[in-house]
Amino acid sequence: MLILLPPSEGKTPAPPGPAVDLSALSFPALEVARKEVIEALTEVSGRDDALEALGVGASLAHDVERNLRLLTEPAGPAHLVYSGVLYEALGYRSLTPAQRRRADEWIVVVSALWGAVGFADAVPAYRLSMSTALPGLGRLAAFWKPRLAEALATRAGDGLVVDCRSSTYAAAYAPPPASTVSVDVFRERDGKRSVVSHFAKHHRGEFVRHLLRRRGTAPATPEALLAVACEGWEAELVPATARKPSSLALILRD
Repeated sequence: MLILLPPSEGKTPAPPGPAVDLSALSFPALEVARKEVIEALTEVSGRDDALEALGVGASLAHDVERNLRLLTEPAGPAHLVYSGVLYEALGYRSLTPAQRRRADEWIVVVSALWGAVGFADAVPAYRLSMSTALPGLGRLAAFWKPRLAEALATRAGDGLVVDCRSSTYAAAYAPPPASTVSVDVFRERDGKRSVVSHFAKHHRGEFVRHLLRRRGTAPATPEALLAVACEGWEAELVPATARKPSSLALILRD
């Protein structure tokens, strides 16, 4: 099984230690592309208009300044550096050793900087969104799309792909619709259903945690994933079409 996660926008800097080793990251075929993005991001981050170019406010100036030291900043495992709402709900630190091994095996983070990294890959904190356009590269979702299609095809194989990414990061890689399930969160109130935005990250994180902690074999089909979801949520499955993956709806009721 492959679980696709987005990065958190905010990152937790790694404790003092070695810098990133690009050759040691998962998906080594992406190394040349990663160097291109690092070079372009470094150039932009040193400009007077860096904040505007990267679409961030003045409060994040320190994060942008850190982009100038990507190859010397301390690197930590992705599950530590990515520390937003989804990752807090996933709660890697409180998993058992066996559950952590499962997380390291199953989870891939789709990243604007790295393309894709494994959950245990050591990376530094940085500031960059997939929606950003960098000089010479263009919009990063478009830059990464053909590269990730090739790199992740082998990793996905014939197994089930559980897609917990936001639309911004989903634009960079489209896994095979027949074997993919996107996870969506809806709130139902007075018979009307609406999409949950910010808190969807929390519920997706809880769902991934449930997948990692449960006993038994990993779900291998969209229908099996629905059965897993029903162990803790009210859930529905919209079947895949030729071009669109199945959608698993986690339904919250007031």
